[in-house]
Amino acid sequence: MAERQGQTAPDALLTRIGQVVMLHHGGDREEARSRLLDLWSELGEGGDPLHRCTLAHYLADTHDDPSDELAWDLRALTAAEEQAGSAAARALYPSLHLNLAADYVKLDRAEAARTHVRRARRAAVALADDSYGDGVRAAISRMELRLGEGRGDGDRDETG
Repeated sequence: MAERQGQTAPDALLTRIGQVVMLHHGGDREEARSRLLDLWSELGEGGDPLHRCTLAHYLADTHDDPSDELAWDLRALTAAEEQAGSAAARALYPSLHLNLAADYVKLDRAEAARTHVRRARRAAVALADDSYGDGVRAAISRMELRLGEGRGDGDRDETG
């Protein structure tokens, strides 16, 4: 069926990642981290960039240490940049940069956080006008307020 949709068999990995994310959202953070790390080992550093990006993005959320969270979010961004021209990457950039901004806030690195929230805002033009896009844009606005970044400072997106 995956081939019929023009997709390859490795997309089953996205399903497996999604199942582990549900486990994490259900409250079993340690087990989710363990399973995601197993998937990371299975995928390897040379695996499909979309899969590595998705996996690293969710792995970051399972870490308590802000430095570890930052390391995984940076891996996610690096993987997204390998597919920079794709629609999938454009849709991921706002969330990836927002997560990096949050990481830098936790690490008391406000200027780095501001840089990434600005990048998130600029990248948000690629988001659809749907519940996901609305949620990401709202989260960006909350982070801008937290960092004292007003919307009137030239970083407005097309929806603002």
